[in-house]
Amino acid sequence: MKNALTTNPSVLKWIQEKVELTQPDQIMWIDGSEEQLEQLRAEGCSTGELTKLNEEKLPGCYLHLSALNDVARVEGRTFICSEKEEDAGPTNHWMAPAEAYDLLYNIARGAYKGRTMYIIPYSMGPVGSPFAKYGIELTDSIYVVISMAIMTRMGKQVYEALGDSNDWIRGLHCKCDIDEEKRYICHFPQDNTIISVNSGYGGNVLLGKKCFALRIASNLGRKEGWMAEHMLILGLEDPEGKTTYVAAAFPSACGKTNLAMLIPPELYREKGYKVWCVGDDIAWMRVGEDGRLWACNPENGFFGVAPGTNMKSNPNALISTQKNTIFTNVVLNLDDNTVWWESMDKNPPKNANNWKGEKWDCTDGSKGAHPNSRFTAPAENCPCISSEFDSPAGVPISAIIFGGRRAKTAPLVYQSRDWDHGVFVGSIMASETTAAATGAVGVVRRDPMAMLPFCGYHMGDYWAHWIEMGKKLGDKAPKIFNVNWFRTDDEGHFLWPGFGDNLRVLDWIVKRCEGTADAQTTAIGYVPYAEDINIDGLDDFDLATLKSILEVDKELWSAEIAGIEEFYAKFGDKLPAKLVEELDTLKNNLK
Repeated sequence: MKNALTTNPSVLKWIQEKVELTQPDQIMWIDGSEEQLEQLRAEGCSTGELTKLNEEKLPGCYLHLSALNDVARVEGRTFICSEKEEDAGPTNHWMAPAEAYDLLYNIARGAYKGRTMYIIPYSMGPVGSPFAKYGIELTDSIYVVISMAIMTRMGKQVYEALGDSNDWIRGLHCKCDIDEEKRYICHFPQDNTIISVNSGYGGNVLLGKKCFALRIASNLGRKEGWMAEHMLILGLEDPEGKTTYVAAAFPSACGKTNLAMLIPPELYREKGYKVWCVGDDIAWMRVGEDGRLWACNPENGFFGVAPGTNMKSNPNALISTQKNTIFTNVVLNLDDNTVWWESMDKNPPKNANNWKGEKWDCTDGSKGAHPNSRFTAPAENCPCISSEFDSPAGVPISAIIFGGRRAKTAPLVYQSRDWDHGVFVGSIMASETTAAATGAVGVVRRDPMAMLPFCGYHMGDYWAHWIEMGKKLGDKAPKIFNVNWFRTDDEGHFLWPGFGDNLRVLDWIVKRCEGTADAQTTAIGYVPYAEDINIDGLDDFDLATLKSILEVDKELWSAEIAGIEEFYAKFGDKLPAKLVEELDTLKNNLK
């Protein structure tokens, strides 16, 4: 092929087939150079795909508006195309591979006519590290190219690392007509292939993200003996300079990014505690040479929700967006060519366009930014990014934390009795719907390990893989905890202060890992003594309130059993016997 950046036969053959299928007018091999990216950004601005923002206030930043019918991930149009339907499991949509390829290729045929095919080589994880996995994405979107340059390690060094290997993930993205009736995001685990058609929105088209790093990678991890998890990774450094790393999984709207970039409360800052962000969304974890579990963030940037991000809720995230960032579906301030979104501050611009590109009046009650509007920001911008962020070895994980949003049931924090009990705790993870979600408030939604939309195979097999990993790790396995920042009083007010004060709970978790904190045995696991959580400096919060949110209410937990059994019933004979045992133990403990 002309101007090819690689001689890898499997890469060249696959690209040639896709060129014949999509029929682009031009082909551009992306080399990752700043010069080439700058050329593409300028072209994107000339066609209106991008808007250059104020270079003084937001250097290197751009605004992108997606189509009005294309503003979020579409779980109903996302398929696992495994050879057997049972391998996809009851929580995924399945399509037979032959049928899916037929459907997708008919949609993609000739889709690049009059357009350019961009060939993007990218690495998930630091290039050359034991964690690294390589991918090639073909796209007809400049927005995708410049976003992948932020979110992944992108460029010709990937071809060098790949050599002649056939071990790489194939990705084809075609914008087509952005027709939501013909929109499909399909994963073929047996072929290491992802195809996305008729979308231009980040989560559906940046194929390195959820598609590769979770759905395909969870399959790879199961086959190869490692884990791909929907988890943040953070390091907590104590005053002596020792850093303990934890990984944590939360369903959406449970403060995951806030925790990943947490700023310690003043009392802790003064003592010298620091928090370091290794990742805010995805963790790849494998057993290291020392027998411990090591984790790496396969991404290179943050794809964060903009509304609600501000200097109070998450200063580190906001600071991360102040240069070389792409903003999607936010407000454009026409007076100074900057951006705004709800809850960014209390000063919405008077002269502005909303996320639809229409003139917007901030006083008419309408939202200026889409509720799922986003920022795509380089991780290196984050003030608390860990010095281990690019470490090829990753970081050793001492604790795994699960969490959800429960008004009364789950205590502020508890620890599992052992690894298998911890897998049970993760498998029953749930959140109650808030007013922000459509439908009834307080409905319990199960989201095991926060992986329900992202596990690329049968959830029963996934839990079995977790149990298998525990056997490999033995006594070196991380300790497993569950947290709930969202306990409320009878009027619905949150009782725990949350945000930076969550460090007080992390502090207890670290002490448990070190064996220096005590705990009381309860029906559900180990719960702290209230006196062991430091509440110094917390105004309007006392020991009695802390004791109340550490309480385990046996009646509520007994009522919880029916919901767990109903959820487990979906998985039939693939439900690991170990989890049934753990459920029986819980029932007996509650008697």
